[in-house]
Order: sequence, then C-alpha cells, then structure tokens
Amino acid sequence: MTPPVSSDTPPDTPDIFDRVRFIMVSPSHPGNVGSAARAIKTMGFQDLRLVAPADPDILRHPDALALASGAGDILARARMHATLAEALGSATLAFALTARARAIGPPPCDIREAAVQSAGELASPGARIAIVLGTERTGLSNEDIMQCQRVCHIPANPAYSSLNVSQALQLAAWEMRYALLPLAGAARLPDTHARHDPGSDPASGERVQAMLDHFERAMVAVGFLDPRHPKKLVPRMRQMWIRNRLSADEVDMVRGLCTAMIRSAGSDTADGTQARHDPSTDEHEHIPSTDRHV
Repeated sequence: MTPPVSSDTPPDTPDIFDRVRFIMVSPSHPGNVGSAARAIKTMGFQDLRLVAPADPDILRHPDALALASGAGDILARARMHATLAEALGSATLAFALTARARAIGPPPCDIREAAVQSAGELASPGARIAIVLGTERTGLSNEDIMQCQRVCHIPANPAYSSLNVSQALQLAAWEMRYALLPLAGAARLPDTHARHDPGSDPASGERVQAMLDHFERAMVAVGFLDPRHPKKLVPRMRQMWIRNRLSADEVDMVRGLCTAMIRSAGSDTADGTQARHDPSTDEHEHIPSTDRHV
C-alpha cells in the first residue's frame, strides 16, 4: 500500500497550477485513476489525491498504469488519505462535483463559474483549490458535500448526463486551466517559435490593386467577363478580395494564377493586354448573368 503523505503541498510548486488539487473519493476502478492522472497532467496539474480507495494498491494496478499513458509520475506522487477532511487539508475553496441538484448544501455553480471563482481565489498567495469527485455509481455523499464550499455542476445533456468520473475530471481540469492561464502569464495558443515570415504580412494597397487589375484581365482572357457587359461582377469580385485582407504571399499566388489563366486562354502577352478575340464566337460567349454572377 502506498503510505499516506503528511505534507500538504506537493514538492516543487513553481506556479499557480500546483495550488489546485483533484480529489477522488472512494475510487474503485484502477483505470479511472490512471485516466484521471493523464487528464490532469495534460492540463498542467500534478496534485492527485485518493480518499479510501477500494484497492489500497490501486496506484500500482496495471490498469491504472496503462491508462495513465505517460502520466505515471502523477500516480507516483499521488497522495492517499483516510478521510476527505484530511485530503482537503489547507484548501481554502473546495468544489464538490455532482450531477444531482441539492436542496440543502453549499451554493451551486457550474464548472466554468467554478474555474472563474478559483482564479479569483488563487490571486491570493495562500489560497488552495480542491475539486472533489465521488464514484460513478453513488457520487459524493451528503457528508462529503457539506465539507465543501460550493456544489459544482457540469451542464451536460439532462436526458443523459452520465459522465465517466475521469471524463468529468478532464472537463474540470480544462476549465481550470483556461481560467488560470492569464494568472500564470501563459498564452492560450501554442507558440511555434518560428522566424517571422514576411510573406504572411498584409499586402499593401498598391499590390492588392495591381492584383485586382490582373485578375480582371484574366477573367476577360478566359471569357468569364465581357468588358462590354460587366454589370456588377467586377466591383463584387474586388470587394471579395479586399474584404479578406490578403497577405503578400497570397497576392503573389493569385497573380500567378492570373498569369496561368491568361496563358491558357492563348493571349499574346502574359498580362493579357492583347488577348485574342474571335468575333465568330460571340454568339456563344459567356456573359455573366444577373442571377449567377452579379
């Protein structure tokens, strides 16, 4: 059996995420414990605590180790406690995660509100947060819930709100991470650490205008636009391109396409200024209709 750890704070606490603990009360399935370890590690947390598990060696069970899938370190440092009160320890704000509405007990909130409240709480250096989960079959007892400051719900499908306990823990860990990232000074989007690509910069107005002129000539060259009957096609095409704020590379790409269109149409010059026109084909020439292109 893994011996209880008396220390109330995890070793090496470099950031705000280490002041959040996830407590599983009376877990019975080793796979759920392993999945829980993986869930919190993916969200940057490391403090997992078990209260009176059915199997005293649950942390070393093969199913737990298999489903941890790279989060064995979380299992290795997980704490075992005899009571919920012991697991809560120095927590200043505890959320009891439950699917059932409670007429009597702590005030309720949803999981996103819980994360926001936790971020506010953790602004104080001495604050500690606990997310408490029960078993899938019975959940948390009334006694367990009364030891927490808030009842927390995940707004799942009311017709089928049955979540695996490790899935519920994953959702809680995700919401907590999203709310805490600004406090930790971390970005919510990954950094590619790549060198700046000048081609991704927005194209200048002059370059976009030159591209638009080139595109108009290409449409004439392939017979999509009849300059004698342009209707509203040209301004609408221009509006489409301008609205999308093309990058320098995108402008070059479109101009390459225009050049290929003009050459494919058999024009004498790459810019299409002398595109050949056979009057005998006028009868079949494509003229944009009001319904389709205007």
